[in-house]
Amino acid sequence: MNYNHPVRNSSTVGIHLMCAIVFLIFSFVWIYLFQTDLLAAGQYVLSGGRTHYKPLLSAVVVTLGLQLLQFIVYALLRLQKRSHALTYLPSMLLLAAFTDVSSDIAEGYSLGAWWWVLPLVLAVWLLVVLLARSLQEVEPVESCGLFSRPMWINLFVMLVLILVVAASSNTNAVFHYRMKAEAALLRGDYEGALDAGWESLECDADLQLVRMYALARRGELGERLFRYPIAAPSSAMLPTSGKSHTLLYPVDSIYRYFGARPARPMSPEAYLRAIERRDSAAIAKTADWELCGLLIDRRIDDFVIRAKDIYGLRDSRDIDRLPRHYREAFTLYTHLRARPLMVYHNAVMDEDFRNLQELEAHYTDPSERKGRVEEQYRLTYWFYYEYL
Repeated sequence: MNYNHPVRNSSTVGIHLMCAIVFLIFSFVWIYLFQTDLLAAGQYVLSGGRTHYKPLLSAVVVTLGLQLLQFIVYALLRLQKRSHALTYLPSMLLLAAFTDVSSDIAEGYSLGAWWWVLPLVLAVWLLVVLLARSLQEVEPVESCGLFSRPMWINLFVMLVLILVVAASSNTNAVFHYRMKAEAALLRGDYEGALDAGWESLECDADLQLVRMYALARRGELGERLFRYPIAAPSSAMLPTSGKSHTLLYPVDSIYRYFGARPARPMSPEAYLRAIERRDSAAIAKTADWELCGLLIDRRIDDFVIRAKDIYGLRDSRDIDRLPRHYREAFTLYTHLRARPLMVYHNAVMDEDFRNLQELEAHYTDPSERKGRVEEQYRLTYWFYYEYL
């Protein structure tokens, strides 16, 4: 009579439980905390914008569904002891494919390489499973406790599967930032949109558009724009010319903010001027966009002329009331032009600019000079104008 058989079966419960805990925690955290914004973008495109992604509900439903799949796989294969973690591969593979949302999803959903990767990996997995089942019958009787060898083998396999899922996901940081920022815009959280990717130097035209819109809604476009990376010229600062886009946030909401939708593709500058001709009061919203567009393109002379016209500037006291980046631009203009149209002097601003010039004069190597200046002046218009 074999008295060891029931003991051996029950001893694998710890391995089953540990693998399930690892999978449930990872799957929920991965979907809910790391992939929410990308999955929201995927659902938006697939539904044509008719449905909205529910982060918590989706994370719970998908995680439980994948765990149910593992139960079915285990019931069919009965992999025990050292090979039990292999029953999670189909679930992990589907999790990887499910969360691998392409950065080009605006052009339509595509399986990408998954259409051939999935069947290929599953075919190899089946061969490994058949081998594991044959070896399972001759495995030595050993403890399956928390610190046992079978337990650590299973945890190692789970770790490898987790790394595969992480490596298979969309790692485009800028796309993650933009989706997070657009999701914040949908909630009306403009500061939250600006926090997305704040510490990163990576940016593209679409993220720049989202940030400029969020800054405009907070009335801080001229105050904070150049604290963020600028990746595109003014021709992409609005979606009017097709050089920048939003995905989750409706472009009609941007046009509604200005009060008009363009009848045809046009440059942002032409669009803003058309709005002003239609309604002179709209300049309260268009002025900062116009002026920041000129600064982005380094058209500093045109900026001075336009700012003088919009704000009726007469002297330095009037300029002192302008946002920070405008004052930086006037300071730069005063020092660059031998015969400036307007002269601006402010004790604090002049001292900062003098310190910048002294710092630049101290380093002869261009790359070293740029690095030193960036350490102290990266968040200013001066650094953007001279180095970016």
